[in-house]
Amino acid sequence: MFGNIPVNPLNAEDRELLRLFHGLQAADRRSLMDYLQFLQQRAEAADPAPAGASEAAPVATPLEIPRPENESVVAAIKRLSKAYFMLDRSSLLNEASLLMSAHLLQGRPAPEVIDELERLFAQRYRAHLEAVSPANFDPQD
Repeated sequence: MFGNIPVNPLNAEDRELLRLFHGLQAADRRSLMDYLQFLQQRAEAADPAPAGASEAAPVATPLEIPRPENESVVAAIKRLSKAYFMLDRSSLLNEASLLMSAHLLQGRPAPEVIDELERLFAQRYRAHLEAVSPANFDPQD
């Protein structure tokens, strides 16, 4: 105990993580933080829907959230998840994780990955519309 603040010593895994993190260049640290945020968002999406959530919700339209200049892939996933709030995030994030990996591990440019993420979310929204309201579905939208 240090004053009134409890001191919890770091375990070996936490110390190793900090050692590795501090050994990275600033840009690599940012990439790692982006990836950790992505994993956290994916974990949150895996949580079941709250009790009492309605299966027959009215058809919602995506929010128009403009794409910022120099947006990161993680920020794009957050923006698109917010804009397409009506979609099942867990299955979307599984596909988005492949794109995130292509960006982080294979060096695919962020704008290219974000373009593909936008297509993925739009495609999933069209499928959602067809599923919830097939009679009113217009494939031209």
